[in-house]
Amino acid sequence: MLHLDDIATREVLPGLFGKFLHGDKSTLGVWDIKKGSVLPEHFHENEQITYILEGELEMTIGGNTTVFKAGNLQVIPANVPHSALALTDCKVIDTWAPVREAYR
Repeated sequence: MLHLDDIATREVLPGLFGKFLHGDKSTLGVWDIKKGSVLPEHFHENEQITYILEGELEMTIGGNTTVFKAGNLQVIPANVPHSALALTDCKVIDTWAPVREAYR
C-alpha cells in the first residue's frame, strides 16, 4: 500500500506541482497548482479525465474555454488540444490512459 505523502512531488512547469502513480495501463496525477500558473496548449495520445478538488481552473479544450470549479469533471479525448490557467490556487486530480510516459 502507498500513501500520497510517500510520492515525490515534481514541479512539471512553473507553479504546477504533481505527484504521479503509474499502473500497467494508466497514470494518476495529483496536482497542486499555484494561482496564475499556465499550462500551455498541448495534446497527447492519452485520454485524460480531470477532476477539480479545490479552486478555479480556466481550461480551453478543443477551442472551448470554461471555468472549472471544485467538483467539476471533464473527459479530454486523446489528441484534443487543451490548455489551462489557474485563476486561484487549485488542487486537481488527472488520470491518463494509456500510461502518461512523459510523467514517468
